[in-house]
Amino acid sequence: MEQKLVYTGKTKNVYALDNGNYLLKFKDDCTGKDGVFDPGENSVGLTIEGVGDVNLRMSMYYFEKINAAGIKTHYVSANLADTTMEVLPAKVFGKGLEVICRYKAVGSFYRRYSDYCELGQDLPAYVETTFKNDAKGDPLVTRDGLIDLGVMSGEQYDAIKEMTQKITKIVADDMLEKGLVLYDIKFEFGYAPDGSVMLIDEIASGNMRVYKDGEYIDPMTLSKLFFAKA
Repeated sequence: MEQKLVYTGKTKNVYALDNGNYLLKFKDDCTGKDGVFDPGENSVGLTIEGVGDVNLRMSMYYFEKINAAGIKTHYVSANLADTTMEVLPAKVFGKGLEVICRYKAVGSFYRRYSDYCELGQDLPAYVETTFKNDAKGDPLVTRDGLIDLGVMSGEQYDAIKEMTQKITKIVADDMLEKGLVLYDIKFEFGYAPDGSVMLIDEIASGNMRVYKDGEYIDPMTLSKLFFAKA
């Protein structure tokens, strides 16, 4: 099938296919700084052999589970031999939106709201949305803000929130079976030509905060633990 490069990303390249779908090519480039891997960084800092492969494997594993649960995603199929994933076409909301689901008060949530919570306090699948904008530090935006700014409809927001909580439970329950505890996870959503919402991008260790026996597991270690027990 013919492929045409349409976008070169930090960790993935995107190709248009002649069947109307797209192909994501996972790379071994990682975000980080001074040669240290950091999923929160905004620039490529290092290359780690095999990262693209494990990110694709975990994404494929979870996308297949989520699709089987009847939740709409952009995932069509994956080819582990060439580290690619075929996906349905989808438009992003605005210039890109990240959706975080939190089970524990840690990270930026705790830094913002520490007057009102304890570190590590349980949260009821709390959902928050941020605009993807490195220069502005990925600013938080509310449901009303998204609607009033014309980024999405109220129905689309409500669908995203419901899907986010369902998907997070799928991932968290699966992690628990492996002796791992999910604290929070970050997703991206897009929408189809008919306006219906779908989960897009990837579901990899760099997008989640996971603990084992009360200790934080860095993304590279998490990938090894995940596949050692899968």
